[in-house]
Amino acid sequence: MKIKFTVQDPCQIVRKSYGDAIADDLRFVVKSVVGEENFVDMTPNKSNNFCCGGGGGFLQSGFKDERLIYGKTKDDQIKATGADYCIAACHNCHAQIHELSEHYGGNYPVVHLWSLIALSLGILGPNEREYLGDDLKEVNVFHPETAM
Repeated sequence: MKIKFTVQDPCQIVRKSYGDAIADDLRFVVKSVVGEENFVDMTPNKSNNFCCGGGGGFLQSGFKDERLIYGKTKDDQIKATGADYCIAACHNCHAQIHELSEHYGGNYPVVHLWSLIALSLGILGPNEREYLGDDLKEVNVFHPETAM
């Protein structure tokens, strides 16, 4: 499969806390799950990556127009990778980037990191595939009734 993925570096754990070391760990996991050849990094990345604009309570602040304007930089950055999917390890990043993709017409699905880990293990249930594109919805579908 030649589906390309990029990953959002969550501000709280990467930029504000553990820096490039945890960003490298994130990339190790992502590449292990999707394949190194299917990973495209953003520029800039890791500790220098751009904030998506959804954290720190901004997602719930009521300033939707301002949040979307701020997030345009992130949307442009994701589009520049040419990736088919953006992986988000943070729920706030996921919600914000999903909305950015819809608002600015990026049409790239945003997927939780845990969803891809579960998908790679063959344990992502059919009801947990809401944010997967059609190209991934049927990959490694686990059916308990056929597992015995």
